[in-house]
Amino acid sequence: MKKSKKHIDLTTGGIGSKLVAFALPLLIGSLIQQLYGAVDLIFAGREIGKTASAAIGTSSMLITCLVGFFGGLNVGSGVIIAQLIGEKKDDKVRSAIQSALTLSLAGGIIFMAAGYLLAPVFLTLLRTPAEIKPEALLYLRIYFLSFLAIFVYNLGSGILRALGDSRTPLYAQLIGGLANVAMDYWFIHLMKNGVSGVAWATLISQTAAALAVLWGIGILPREWNPFRAKWKYEGQTALHMIRIGVPAGLQSLVITLSNVMAQYHINQCGSDAIAAFAAYYKIELLIYYPIVAMGQASQVFTAQNYGAGKLQRMKRGTWISLGICGGSALVISLISLFFGSQLFSVFTKDPDVIRVGIQLIQITFPFYFIYSVLQILGDGLRGMGETKRPMQVILVNICLIRTALLFILVPVIGDARGIAMVYPITWFLTGLGMIPCYLAHFRKISAEKKRSGVQEAC
Repeated sequence: MKKSKKHIDLTTGGIGSKLVAFALPLLIGSLIQQLYGAVDLIFAGREIGKTASAAIGTSSMLITCLVGFFGGLNVGSGVIIAQLIGEKKDDKVRSAIQSALTLSLAGGIIFMAAGYLLAPVFLTLLRTPAEIKPEALLYLRIYFLSFLAIFVYNLGSGILRALGDSRTPLYAQLIGGLANVAMDYWFIHLMKNGVSGVAWATLISQTAAALAVLWGIGILPREWNPFRAKWKYEGQTALHMIRIGVPAGLQSLVITLSNVMAQYHINQCGSDAIAAFAAYYKIELLIYYPIVAMGQASQVFTAQNYGAGKLQRMKRGTWISLGICGGSALVISLISLFFGSQLFSVFTKDPDVIRVGIQLIQITFPFYFIYSVLQILGDGLRGMGETKRPMQVILVNICLIRTALLFILVPVIGDARGIAMVYPITWFLTGLGMIPCYLAHFRKISAEKKRSGVQEAC
């Protein structure tokens, strides 16, 4: 089959170079998403009132939890399709894409409708103040209308990445980002729609990104193209996708909830700490995004080589990803520490906030390379179709142990440094938990392969 240059075959050729080439568009896409997310904040902060901004803010955690959970669900379809690519089963790839798209459309419609109807209940559970509840309800209901597009974009992007194409999702995100900026300007600045304008801008931009991804799927080679063959929905394949995806979705949800607990303690440390952490979370993205991009690349690499039966290449790819990830994290951390004052001064001119911020990065950034271990090994396990173990390790360490440490260290240290110390400790414990999980699962699939008498693919 003749492939486009966009589709990288990760089962052959140089490992490091292909991983980097695949990860770069993912990294750029994350940066674009961050930039147009910042545009939302700029328009909201400058153009609409305090009440409207609060109405948006009160819904943000619920939206983050739901989008993160459903984003995790898409891991299942991506892993299965990438494994089928490795197995060279083009007919099954096409039917798996058809099943995934059907699942995405059904899920998007169901949750869009449920969210729209239950929005008042969500806001009541969140104890939304009465004075902002009408605008919050308007924003949330319009936002829920975009859930179908969010489902389709995320799942479609996962399909394309599984096929070795990380460029088309980047182009789709760029289209969505430009649409978001234009719609923010139109609805908020020109039309003065306020809180509803932010939501309508999101709906239109997400729809544009989803249509761009569907276009990318529509021009796939005939062997993979779901729109150029009789449509099939395979219930067993869809169920397998759900089984892999649900633990990944729950993991995302757990991490978000642990951040809520951290924010609870941050709020007890005073305004300087709150402002410092707000800036810190922006600055750490310089290290975090490259790690996540390489983790996503490693997951697809693992899945394709697992499907191809190239277990040793798969394992080498994991160690190479770890080296690239850890090395880049160390370099960026050192640069960030050296220019710490300048980085924080982008977000604030207050010397006390900058001082607290520098204390935070001095505690966490030297150890950020450890995060590479839990990310790469977790994504490696998911690439092999094992999502329960990473979820269990995350649940114990990031949720339970981190929460316990927050209640212990913050009173002992007495300021924001106690919160910062919790992060490297739980990174280390989580990474330590992922190592035996990865090695045990690798030994298990290697033993199964030997018992079946299958030779290592070349």
